[in-house]
Amino acid sequence: MALVALGVTGGIGAYKAVEVVRGLQKRGHEVAAIMSRSARRFVGEVTFEAITRRRVITDQYAAGANADIEHISLATDIGLLLVAPATANVIGKFAGGIADDFLTSLYLATRAPVLIAPAMNTQMLEHDAVRRNLATLASRGVRFVEPGAGYLACGWIGKGRLAEPEEIVEAAHRMLQPAGMLPGTLVVVSAGPTYEDIDQVRYLGNRSSGKMGYAIAGEAARRGARVILVSGPTSLAPPPGVEFVAVRSAQEMHAAMRQHAPHADIVVMAAAVADYTPKDGRAGGKIEKSDAPLELTLVRTADILAELGRARGGARKPVLVGFAAESGDPVTRGREKLRRKQVDLIVANDISRTDAGFDTDTNAVTLIAAGGETQIPLGPKSHIASVILDWVEQRVKSDASMKS
Repeated sequence: MALVALGVTGGIGAYKAVEVVRGLQKRGHEVAAIMSRSARRFVGEVTFEAITRRRVITDQYAAGANADIEHISLATDIGLLLVAPATANVIGKFAGGIADDFLTSLYLATRAPVLIAPAMNTQMLEHDAVRRNLATLASRGVRFVEPGAGYLACGWIGKGRLAEPEEIVEAAHRMLQPAGMLPGTLVVVSAGPTYEDIDQVRYLGNRSSGKMGYAIAGEAARRGARVILVSGPTSLAPPPGVEFVAVRSAQEMHAAMRQHAPHADIVVMAAAVADYTPKDGRAGGKIEKSDAPLELTLVRTADILAELGRARGGARKPVLVGFAAESGDPVTRGREKLRRKQVDLIVANDISRTDAGFDTDTNAVTLIAAGGETQIPLGPKSHIASVILDWVEQRVKSDASMKS
């Protein structure tokens, strides 16, 4: 199957990494173990050598080990870099680009997917520095296996213990699997805000960063889909492997979606498209300020998602996913949007939260479909993107079975 580089760092959960190796081997994968200096205080390297049948890498400068620049050699061979347990220290080094041992050098050198299973004291996990580091890694596409809650080695009770080995193995195996149901499909994703120009200087906009839509586009590409990303103005780099269409206004977003969506198998409208735009369009030059009030007449923009729902009619294709960014009670509004816009899934989130939604690296959403609702707790937007596409894949699979 694949070669997995397993980084083991210094925490009491290091003993669970032995079971992670066993689980990966049962799934058909090979494992190369890399142990930090602190990890060897908890588990002996001979244990990993016995079960991996490979030399355990413990020293970047061991005699003979550096002859072929081993961290570069391994970086090109592995299908996944998995770190379990991952301490606050190594998470900080990864986020900061520090490469002072084999594992941190391997992280910078590899282009393989990265999966991290954090484990630490509850207070450390909740510290702002650790949260920022996790968010930084998530923005780079790193995936996580969330730590569990319970008794910790320090005697505390709370979140921070290493996830169970089978959970880690399952997450790693999913990342190594062929791209699921999406190869050969066309996924069109909209993302970011739109800017409605008032004059050559000013515009009406919103706080959307585009991070959620970009995460969905990147995840769809990793799952083998052909992806067209239609994006309003953001500071983000397009994910690797996607076709990028830049737009500015709601009218331009509407035109681009009308061009690409009819050919799509899946459409995800994650963009925060302006509901209103100046009636007379952009004024020439700059409107000079004066002491008098400035009056703008705004008119409604096209409801792109509702238009796609009407155009599809009773057909099953494309699968339509929309977002409901609401304050107070997003689920009730989400249910109403699901019905009114004739779509398959609404992803509802509460924009009044400071740790989720617009211009954050995390989100907490409720998936609303005809068959019911699923709450997804706060997590990196990369994880939310994965959950959304898991739902989409199940829908695609269901449609395929109906045809057969």
